[in-house]
Amino acid sequence: MVAKVKWRVLRNLLFKQGNNRDAACSEYFCTSIMVMKALFFLRHYNDIDHVTPVIYKWTQSGHSCDVVLIGSTQFRRDFRIKYLSQLQGVRVAHMRELFPLTEYLKWRLQMLILTRNVRRIKIIGRLAEKLAERYDEKQREPLWRHTAEYLLNRSFGSEGKGMVAFDWIERNSVICVEWVEVVVAMAKSRGFSAVSLPHGDSPHASQLIRRGERRMEPDITYSTAKIFDKLVVPNELCAKRFRPFLEDKNIAVLGSPRYCEEWLKILAGLMPPSPLIRSNSQLKIVMFLRKANFTTFWEEVGEVVHMIAEFPGVELIIKPHTRSGWKQSLTTDSSIRKLSNVRIAGDDAHSVHLMNWSDVIIDLATSVVFEAVRAKKPVLAADYLIAGCSTVAYYMPETELKCRDDVYEKINGFLTHGCDSFYVEEHRQRFLEEMLDYPDADVLPRYVALLEQATC
Repeated sequence: MVAKVKWRVLRNLLFKQGNNRDAACSEYFCTSIMVMKALFFLRHYNDIDHVTPVIYKWTQSGHSCDVVLIGSTQFRRDFRIKYLSQLQGVRVAHMRELFPLTEYLKWRLQMLILTRNVRRIKIIGRLAEKLAERYDEKQREPLWRHTAEYLLNRSFGSEGKGMVAFDWIERNSVICVEWVEVVVAMAKSRGFSAVSLPHGDSPHASQLIRRGERRMEPDITYSTAKIFDKLVVPNELCAKRFRPFLEDKNIAVLGSPRYCEEWLKILAGLMPPSPLIRSNSQLKIVMFLRKANFTTFWEEVGEVVHMIAEFPGVELIIKPHTRSGWKQSLTTDSSIRKLSNVRIAGDDAHSVHLMNWSDVIIDLATSVVFEAVRAKKPVLAADYLIAGCSTVAYYMPETELKCRDDVYEKINGFLTHGCDSFYVEEHRQRFLEEMLDYPDADVLPRYVALLEQATC
């Protein structure tokens, strides 16, 4: 099968190579006629959400790949994973399916004793630390190497070219960095490239946003990116997190695969049926909550929920964060659960379902609302409820809620005048151009071109 590589790719290669046309043409020949193989690792909801469009475009371009799930087995049932499983040239498997049960359990246990989420739990955390000290890195390495070697052999055999892709693996990842480092090192030793792809975006325009953050300095959470040959980000706001740890040549700013128009059209046809039913309420509002480790002023969030509930004709759904909703006090507040026109969204209600159902969105700095901005659906950036400046409010000041009065006036305005003409279009267009469609709207072909160059 021949990959469909446009003239633009050759033009860009010639431009980058300067007068070295032989090298450029050789690279173009490689990307034009070869069927290339890649190995993608996916671990949780966010990277499945953002990397799936890249895999789709990769296979549409005539290439093949393996997708290995390294997180919870529940993601085997995710609708995007089911979609990938049906694509020609894609093999999907969970780690549990690839190894004998004893090997898989050993691998998982070694993961658990090294991940920060486990170590934060008082008693279990201390036990994990003691196990890690007793069963040190030298003793762990054989299992890391065994699993890595099996996965690389399964995908590439004796081939001398290939590409391994993870998402933005960070120091606080639920998948321990130590294993990823072994996989990447072994891949590189075979001549393969290692690429880090986006698992999200930057919903904050400010830096000090988590509990305990008090100093303006590079965040070592992002230093793991050094192990990759290339780190890909959707925009400069994301890139600046990694620049203290990487040279410019190792960072590629390519736009957002998740929120580009090409993928949104496809995603609309993949979504499972929505569990939400449109009622006769005049104004439907969704509130998206942020991860529990980000500073949120929960008392005031509760006040806002109660105030909104007092408006006649208003219906509110609160969406906890997909991975840490159980840690958020609002979701267990009995006074909120008693409100007849307020409910907590269940796991079966995807963010897209909620946005399609809603008329207005209240956001505590989540990138999921970027899709609503593209669709011109009003997003209220509730910056006064968090310790930070949201990206939405930074680019579109008309969206910002600065106090409780703002909340009241905005909701009352929507009820009185409707939800049209909310954005200043010049502001919205700048947001789209700089955050989602950088440097232009042809996003997914850029990702494929970068992966092809990495694979050659």
